[in-house]
Amino acid sequence: MTLLPDTGYIPTDEDRESLDRWFAEYDAHSARRNVERMADMAVFPLNLVSDDAAGDGRSAQWDRERFLATMTQVMGEGGEDITFASTRTPVFLSPAMAVVFTDSSMTAEGRTQRLRYADILVRRQGEWAFQTMIQSGWGDNL
Repeated sequence: MTLLPDTGYIPTDEDRESLDRWFAEYDAHSARRNVERMADMAVFPLNLVSDDAAGDGRSAQWDRERFLATMTQVMGEGGEDITFASTRTPVFLSPAMAVVFTDSSMTAEGRTQRLRYADILVRRQGEWAFQTMIQSGWGDNL
């Protein structure tokens, strides 16, 4: 069991449930490679943090168009659906901010890849949206 930091905010059951529903919807769009709908669930400019092949930390800000182009290329078009099995550990900073750590496996075209990443989400007008994506190994593509 992961010991979560004391952020001074104790999330309600609804906080957690709403975040779980958001990720279920996002994963469903990802599984169908619906990159347009995935983009609808983000706040732009979107912050990205990674490291590159040289081991240096990298960051970038993408607008919606860059997100659509890059994610379409990364996820591919058509083909069979992608399946995800994910365990998420959210750390709520407030009712409107959460850092979510994810351990996941993604299976596409018979190949499974393990992923570990973090997202920063914000809630606006009752709806979650991701604002920052953090994952190692993508810095050369930023």
